[in-house]
Amino acid sequence: MHYRPLARVPGIEVRTHATTLYNSIYRADDQAMINAHIWGVNAYGAPVWHLRRSGAGGMFDTYASSFAAVWETATPVSEG
Repeated sequence: MHYRPLARVPGIEVRTHATTLYNSIYRADDQAMINAHIWGVNAYGAPVWHLRRSGAGGMFDTYASSFAAVWETATPVSEG
């Protein structure tokens, strides 16, 4: 609901999924923001890690692989 307006912005794609995740991953090129979900803490109060790709096999690539796997199963959000 909150991200639906972004579906109209050129260059941005929004998808939804039914996978249970323990973090939110927001990715753009070689950077990602990881919002760790913590029991009893709202997302806005939980830590956010800013990751940058610095080499193959690092923490960024681990989260990027997870993101890609879920993205492939996700449904695009229409502009409506």
